[in-house]
Amino acid sequence: MRIGVIGAGAWGTALAQTAAMGGEVLLWARDPAIAEAINRSRRNDAYLPGVAVDPAIRATSALGDLAACDALLMVTPAQFVRSVLERLPSGNAPLILCAKGIEAGTGLLMSEVALAVRPGAPIAVLSGPSFAHEVASGQPTALTLACGDGTTRRALADRLARPAFRLYGSADVVGAEIGGAVKNVLAIACGVVEGMGLGQNARAALISRGFAEMTRFGIARGARPETLAGLSGLGDLVLTCSSHSSRNFSLGAGLGHGARAADLLADRRTVAEGAFTAPVLLREATRAGVEMPIVAAVCALLKGDAAADQVVDALLARPLRSEGG
Repeated sequence: MRIGVIGAGAWGTALAQTAAMGGEVLLWARDPAIAEAINRSRRNDAYLPGVAVDPAIRATSALGDLAACDALLMVTPAQFVRSVLERLPSGNAPLILCAKGIEAGTGLLMSEVALAVRPGAPIAVLSGPSFAHEVASGQPTALTLACGDGTTRRALADRLARPAFRLYGSADVVGAEIGGAVKNVLAIACGVVEGMGLGQNARAALISRGFAEMTRFGIARGARPETLAGLSGLGDLVLTCSSHSSRNFSLGAGLGHGARAADLLADRRTVAEGAFTAPVLLREATRAGVEMPIVAAVCALLKGDAAADQVVDALLARPLRSEGG
């Protein structure tokens, strides 16, 4: 099975490295200079410095080259998934969605976007706790591979899994996607706690209450609670809420230090998906009648409607309630 990876950022390059252990991989880069550098020097220092790119990986900046691939890993930022899918050559190769977010204009999950653009292609989601540099260096990682079709899911797992890259199967595509999308927003909130120096107790409480928000929203969208409690939900939440290696966590830390969101976002080469997901997540939660006060606080910070100390005070002043609520 020849694998195509769409997106040559850190995560796309790391996934290409793993897939190359099982055969040829075609890695698409939007920037021709990135593709040329990978093919010439076997490095992607712009996004994944210090990693020697596997010889089985060939980079290209021509989407048409992906027509020869048997399965495609979609690793572009969430807000660009639709436009890239629309430009892909026709075909029904399975799409493995690796972007974590909700489409801003429509409120659709990435699987819903993919089904609208390429209705004949089998859809899978790869999600879970995974920093690109650790995957690229071969450190142990476990992820959820969700696909409604069991035969396709097993074939993809057989091709992509490795001893240090464990894939746990699921049929719950929606649950895997919601976990990945919501945790990015909650990681911003935990970064704020870090930036303000509020301590480990506060971060643990925020992760727990944030997981409650994730679960409420996920169930409202048809997710299974056990999926949200697994690798693609709670597992990914714990990782990204605990490390500056998370782009979303580091964004929140900057906000906690008093920086403006616009300045922090402008000074980044890579995308903090949570900043784009937060407002659409809050909008969709409101439509579904789901209360998400932590997400609302992150939105207020990102818009500049309130300072970090103000949103923290507002959260602490909320009425007491039972833990199950």
